[in-house]
Amino acid sequence: MDGASILITGMGLAVAAGLNAYIPLLVAGLLVHFDVVSFGDPYDVLGGTPALIIIGVLLAIELLADKIPAVDSVNDAVQTFIRPASGAVLFAAAASGADWQWAQALAVIVGLLTALGVHSTKAAARPVINVTTAGAGGPVASVVEDGFSLGLALAALLAPLIALVILAGLAWFGFRTIRRIRRRRSGQPEPAA
Repeated sequence: MDGASILITGMGLAVAAGLNAYIPLLVAGLLVHFDVVSFGDPYDVLGGTPALIIIGVLLAIELLADKIPAVDSVNDAVQTFIRPASGAVLFAAAASGADWQWAQALAVIVGLLTALGVHSTKAAARPVINVTTAGAGGPVASVVEDGFSLGLALAALLAPLIALVILAGLAWFGFRTIRRIRRRRSGQPEPAA
């Protein structure tokens, strides 16, 4: 893989891990297991049967816990350590074929920080969603997050150009949201759309 593909794939996997640690791990593991992709040692261990079983069980627990209001916030607290670690491992796996000596170390750091940033945003938004919707919005948000995580992980590994479009769209949405929040806080009127 060239540098741009490594960056897009790694970033896509890290963002997906920030939403759900286990979906991109399972997607990557299944694609390695069925010889669709290969990361090389030590990352190809994700495709082994024991790893797939463990990731599958953890994913089932995560999927259930994230759909229950209040439990989802406790789950997010626990996942504060797991999602960034997942993002770090996945970004490093994407960079495993890079020629540059520092690529692995840099990939771990960027993957960890990317997943942590996405996770922090999700963890901060979920209680607000639960309170403003009397708990009804949390499960809906969780399903959307899971679907986005799955789609982005698949795109990152199988169609990096699509992942690039998704990441660019996400960055644009984030930029617009931050701008809108800053305007509201400063009392400036919203521009006509």
